[in-house]
Amino acid sequence: MAELHQRPTTLCCCRKVLPVSGGRCGDSSRGSGPGPGSGPGPGSGPCPLVDVASASNFHCFQLRHFHLDLRLNFAVKEMTGWLVLDLVLVQSGVQTLVLDSHPSLLIHSIDCKVPGSGPVSLTYRVDPFTDYGSSLNISLPAAVKPSRVFQITVRYTTTDGPAIWWLDPELTCSQSRPLVFTQGHSVCNRSFFPCFDTPAVKSTYTATVRVPDGVTVLMSASRSSYSKQDRVFQFSMEFPVPSYLVALVAGELQHVDVGPRSRVWAEPCLLSCAVNKLGGSVERWLGVAEDLFGPYLWGRCDIVFLPPSFPIVAMENPCLTFIIASILESKEFLLIDVIHEIAHGWFGNAVTNATWEEMWLSEGLATYAQRRITTEAYGEAFTCLETVFRLDALHRQLRLLGDNNPVSKLQVKFEPGVNPSSLMNLFTYEKGFCFVSYLSQLSGNIKRFDTFLRAYISEFKFSSVMATDLIDYFLGYFPELKDAAEREGLEFSRWLNGSGPPLYEPDLSAGGALTRPVEELCDLWGGSDPPDLQAVQTFDLSTWNTFQTVLFLDRMLDHSPVAHEVMVSLSSCYSALFDGLNAEVQIRWLQIVVRNTFYPDLPRIRAFLHKHTSRMYTVPLYEDLVAGVMKCVAVEMFHQTQGRLHPNLRRTLQQILFQTSTAATNQNGSTLSSGVRSSRSIFIQEKNQDGLQSCRPLEDSRCLV
Repeated sequence: MAELHQRPTTLCCCRKVLPVSGGRCGDSSRGSGPGPGSGPGPGSGPCPLVDVASASNFHCFQLRHFHLDLRLNFAVKEMTGWLVLDLVLVQSGVQTLVLDSHPSLLIHSIDCKVPGSGPVSLTYRVDPFTDYGSSLNISLPAAVKPSRVFQITVRYTTTDGPAIWWLDPELTCSQSRPLVFTQGHSVCNRSFFPCFDTPAVKSTYTATVRVPDGVTVLMSASRSSYSKQDRVFQFSMEFPVPSYLVALVAGELQHVDVGPRSRVWAEPCLLSCAVNKLGGSVERWLGVAEDLFGPYLWGRCDIVFLPPSFPIVAMENPCLTFIIASILESKEFLLIDVIHEIAHGWFGNAVTNATWEEMWLSEGLATYAQRRITTEAYGEAFTCLETVFRLDALHRQLRLLGDNNPVSKLQVKFEPGVNPSSLMNLFTYEKGFCFVSYLSQLSGNIKRFDTFLRAYISEFKFSSVMATDLIDYFLGYFPELKDAAEREGLEFSRWLNGSGPPLYEPDLSAGGALTRPVEELCDLWGGSDPPDLQAVQTFDLSTWNTFQTVLFLDRMLDHSPVAHEVMVSLSSCYSALFDGLNAEVQIRWLQIVVRNTFYPDLPRIRAFLHKHTSRMYTVPLYEDLVAGVMKCVAVEMFHQTQGRLHPNLRRTLQQILFQTSTAATNQNGSTLSSGVRSSRSIFIQEKNQDGLQSCRPLEDSRCLV
């Protein structure tokens, strides 16, 4: 282990200058941990950044690297092994290392090793922090000195924590072998391994994973190898990442290469479908993104399709995107979801929000980048249609929440104890997108703004930033726009701290050829009497793309319930057609059926809930069933299908059905989001961006992360 030389002043991972002072580093002054390859000298004061979602004293240390060594036991649903942290103390007088942990982690022992001596056993204690984690307080030996590398080894066992999802065979697509995956966004990985669980801290990592015969392990890593004789997988992530982007999946998985740097992984029964749906598109999308934003930094761009129990739509784990297999039904939604995760390779993964209070820095920029990619690859009209659909959902959620609701701010101030995952909503994506679009409009030319984004990535890659970093860099890049930050009514501070709708929305008239037929058909069905069927038949929905159809259905949902005669006519015109379309269309139609108490289509609801067992398709429908007079149908369907539902989803549905006083919980008791049909854009943790409607205005089950 090498020593670090003292540096008088440097930048931490969030690029804030760490001032030299004699202050003690304590929990009350938490700030951003130093980034890889940098470290202030002894006596440096705390970084001004505070992450209220982390119990750790990450600003007192530089995390150089960490290693995981785990054995997976599917029989008892446990991971046992150890974590090794390579650390440098960057504050004098610090006697305790505080890591984020979780009550579900069983800590067996902790050792410390400094250069020139053997390991020393350490004392520790676990203290409560919030309902989503605890603090692991480790007493450091006197031999730990500032600016010198030392190692901490934590031996532990995972149990039933929120990051780790064990699936019995009946919950997998093949229903033959068990599977396990992790989901770290945003503050769940502290139940996977003790860590500085904040996006402000990034480091490289390696991992060794031992598994039973016949199990394949994948991780969000740039390199991997496998010893068949020992049944051991080795992984290395050579680029610095925050803790929430460390991900693992293990089960019966196979792959097909779909490009020179991408492959598709899935269970054998899903693989051919997934490959056929994606074809060679991944490399094409990567190429377009590189032309816009600069080189793809992560080497591999693999995709693994997970069973319906995956709690969100997609997660942008570096080198290995996780996507729910249910989305394979819809070509257009699959396209958008994969491109969104690819965009995160630049915005979110390479340059990350330093705190969860500014998630829009990842999601808003990734959404903008996603739409630049689709515009170049599929034309402006398609992108405008998809944007109209999303902004419709944003304004729908605003109507539910009210313009003064603080969750509609781009910079949401978290109170201590609030789970960041519970506040990830459409504003993070779409209001963030509108602000970035406004910056693009200010620059005067979209290609000029592309060049700015390339420079932004080059400047801040592998670091974590605040909104001030982006804005200061923007105004420095375009010095002629110095006064734009204070333009009356469009002040940057008002964008960031004001609640309500976006102050600016981009011109979407280029999508008129696709959105105009939707508007005209909605007008036909908007009266109290059924429309003229001859006029309706001039609109052939079988030729529409999915975004046109779901935009039409969402707007019909806005007007539900409709007159009974209108509902009869709607069903006569469209029910049979929708039977043959994808789940994104079907669930919206069935919500219309439920909200209009239209019993003739009840068999379609039963068939849908028998087929679909994912959170994003079950929760919205159950909430509507319970809100109306069809609760008995919901209870009946739940009892018939509960054996095929993940325990987390089962508990969520029980809470919806039986109105228990406590929030739905996951395996260890932490609160899970129950789903918001009004936006479908909240992460239980990625994230989804669709737009199903709900009477619950805060959380959403279909978030793209």
